[in-house]
Amino acid sequence: MFKLNADFNITAEQSRVVDSILGNYKNNAQRQVLLGVTGSGKTFTMANIISRLNLPTLVLSPNKTLAAQLYQEFKGFFPENRVGYFISYYDYYQPEAYIPQRNLYIAKEVSINPELERLRIDATRNVLESPYTVVVASVSAIYSIGSPDDFFKQKITYSCRSNVGRETLVREFVNLGYSRTEGLMESGKFRIRGDMVELFPTSEENPIRFVLEDDKITAIEIFDAVSAGVISSLQTVSIFPVSYFHYEKSRTYDIIQQIKAELAERIQYFIESDKLEYAERLKERTLFDIELLTQYSHCPGIENYSLYLTGRKKGEAPYTLLDFFKGDYLTVIDESHISLPQLRGMYRGDRSRKETLVRFGFRLPSALDNRPLNFEEINRTFKKVLYVSATPTQYEIDDAGRRVTDLLVRPTGLLDPEIELRNCDAPVEDMVEEIKKEAANKNRVLVTTLTKKMAEKLTDYLAEKQIKATYMHSEIKTLDRIKIIKKLRTGEVDVLVGINLLREGLDLPEVSLVIILDADREGFLRSETSLIQTFGRASRNIKGRVICYIKEMTDSLRKALGESGRRRKYQAEYNKKHNITPTAIIKQIKDFYDDDYWIKKSEEEIAANFISRESLEKEIDKLTQKMKEKAANLDFKGAAVLRDRVKELKNLLVEMY
Repeated sequence: MFKLNADFNITAEQSRVVDSILGNYKNNAQRQVLLGVTGSGKTFTMANIISRLNLPTLVLSPNKTLAAQLYQEFKGFFPENRVGYFISYYDYYQPEAYIPQRNLYIAKEVSINPELERLRIDATRNVLESPYTVVVASVSAIYSIGSPDDFFKQKITYSCRSNVGRETLVREFVNLGYSRTEGLMESGKFRIRGDMVELFPTSEENPIRFVLEDDKITAIEIFDAVSAGVISSLQTVSIFPVSYFHYEKSRTYDIIQQIKAELAERIQYFIESDKLEYAERLKERTLFDIELLTQYSHCPGIENYSLYLTGRKKGEAPYTLLDFFKGDYLTVIDESHISLPQLRGMYRGDRSRKETLVRFGFRLPSALDNRPLNFEEINRTFKKVLYVSATPTQYEIDDAGRRVTDLLVRPTGLLDPEIELRNCDAPVEDMVEEIKKEAANKNRVLVTTLTKKMAEKLTDYLAEKQIKATYMHSEIKTLDRIKIIKKLRTGEVDVLVGINLLREGLDLPEVSLVIILDADREGFLRSETSLIQTFGRASRNIKGRVICYIKEMTDSLRKALGESGRRRKYQAEYNKKHNITPTAIIKQIKDFYDDDYWIKKSEEEIAANFISRESLEKEIDKLTQKMKEKAANLDFKGAAVLRDRVKELKNLLVEMY
């Protein structure tokens, strides 16, 4: 059973919402909408629904940042149950592509984060082994991975006292795709220490030690990779393949025959079409992959042969994370107004890129079947669905049969901000005066514009007026965005100017004023949904307000004002009825740069700090542990920086030998 753990009790309003949604599911309603305002405790409400519905649950999030936040929260709510994290495992990803107009081929270039890869495999393993599992995922959940049946059937289970010799154990690990190492333990590796075999499975957080005696396993221990100390002992353990696309050589042989047959057919097509260059290119590239598959049962880009690897027919939906959920399950689509358009767009973009690769002889046609699900396939796969958003679109409402449950009450009692419409000839000058008032009271301001260029020019203008301002848009790097947000919260900057980036994901209780320039310009950035989301950026502050500069009233603005007014009135009446006094939100400002290892140092500076191999090895172990701690806390940016530092030190260690 799911066991919910929380340091606070569910509110009466949250309990009403949970009862309503569960009641609808019991009456065979398959799709519903939870309309929850910012700060209403949507995540805790979702956790209560999951706990009482007691079904495996997939939580889809529109981006990695929000997914990480949800993962941490659900881990706290369900400490005794399994909670998985399934997002793209790339730190960097440049897909394979060809641009015919420039005759430019771009090779696939990736940087895989091993900790994210481990978490992905761990998440799928959890779903297969326990129905009481929550998996928080990004839209990567709809991309092709291996068959769940193949993945599960290849696992090998070991028990204490099993009659397994060292050579047999090692051979079975190799058959699952693991490789031997003599150095530091890394995911997907194993090493031999006398009568002990130590393995770092891709589905476990810590390595596992098998202690052998007289061709028997006498102990199975989870140990710390740095200190080698035993963390816990196990009676049984299951080891899964190193990846979703790992298969035994006997299976690979059959796959190779299918690839060769398709290659021969495609080469003949190019020859008959008088495209000999394409035929030669495809032959060379595919035969190279076949050679690697023959030798190692794996090759770079093996996922392009997933049609044969998974035994599907041409055109059939690929296996994805969704297929690992067996029977009835719940799908929660968080921020559904953003997530659904993403789910719709993945298939077409991927298809267009790969069709070009196939047409010009870079890939076999079967590569087209290594793809994300299209929207129709996604809809067929989902069982029970809960759309969660502060601004659900008409699609979600209609798809749910208009079953919309409102969660409009914030436990803090904070009201939706007051919204003022201003029609003036010089909106920028008027805005400057408002900003100066807020800055004098130690408050912060967000300003939304329509273009990047406008945001940059406005920031320069504010600087001329002696206002501490900066801008943020899509060209600003992720790490720089974090710095900018911290500067705003600490008061180093009083004004942040941006475009639609200011709508979601910014939790800034210091912001008391949101200014929307050109609020009457109909379009995506000034739609009803976008305007309501923008209003919400001021809802964390007890004095929050919004100023919209307009020349005329628009339909989107009228609807947004009506909805915001409805929510404000509902909260005010609730506060009066329950004698609630609105309380300001206090959120700790965390220092992203919390140790010296963020500072990039030259190799000479690094070398000067270590006079012996022993001191360098200790430093590598220390940083590796720090890296794992950051990754465990989902601070993957911090872990990546430490990972790069560890690589530098390992290179230095090689030079010392």
